[in-house]
Amino acid sequence: MKSTKHLPRKRFGQHFLVDTSAIRKIVDAVAPRTDDLVVEIGPGLGAITLPLMERLDHLHVVEIDRDIAGRLRSSQDPAKITIHEADALRFDFTALGSDLRIVGNLPYNISTPLLFHIAASTKNIRDCHFMLQREVVDRMVAEPGGKDYGRLSVMLQYRFRMGKILDVPPGAFNPPPKVQSAVVRMVPIAEPKVRADDEGMLSELVRRAFTQRRKTLRNALSGLLDEAGFVEAGLDPGVRPETVAVEGFVRAANIAARMRT
Repeated sequence: MKSTKHLPRKRFGQHFLVDTSAIRKIVDAVAPRTDDLVVEIGPGLGAITLPLMERLDHLHVVEIDRDIAGRLRSSQDPAKITIHEADALRFDFTALGSDLRIVGNLPYNISTPLLFHIAASTKNIRDCHFMLQREVVDRMVAEPGGKDYGRLSVMLQYRFRMGKILDVPPGAFNPPPKVQSAVVRMVPIAEPKVRADDEGMLSELVRRAFTQRRKTLRNALSGLLDEAGFVEAGLDPGVRPETVAVEGFVRAANIAARMRT
């Protein structure tokens, strides 16, 4: 596949991975078996696509760029690859089946909404390996009490066990992004420690909590939780949201959902 003729497109947030060492480490981290059901988001010029295809019986890819999709279609064996020409933000990953493994160098300009979209399909997912802006990965894996801990941390950690597995410098890409990158592994949690009765309420409560980080829980969640609710949830209303563990937010959301009915 000739990669030199395709110019990266800013509107798609394209930064193509070209460093062979980073590519090998990512594919080794995924460690695909021949019969795994794998889908790659944004195959680009095939840096990860081709090594994955060498190890798999079949690979699915989701690509919004018609030129790239066309190049893959014309250069690869259709028995080995299925090309879904679609926007990953709107793609139904559950339609591919269960025990799904998702891989991708995610466009940094849509990474957060894309992560939330994928999180809605956890019942069909075995694991995810994503390249993202390092700052985003740091927020995803952050623990309570740190400056990086926030809405993204809580909402993803409710659904996934996560860990950063690799840092990738700007020079590993063409064109080089202006930020550092990292690879994160996400494995769905089969049974959360505390299950949310209403995930919509959990999302609303966490969003409210972190909209103004300097507010105390009492002020941030005013109208959602009263003093008795804080006591029942085992939370100090005088602390700031970044000190509260995921399970604390879930307990608070369950109480808030009950109070609303």
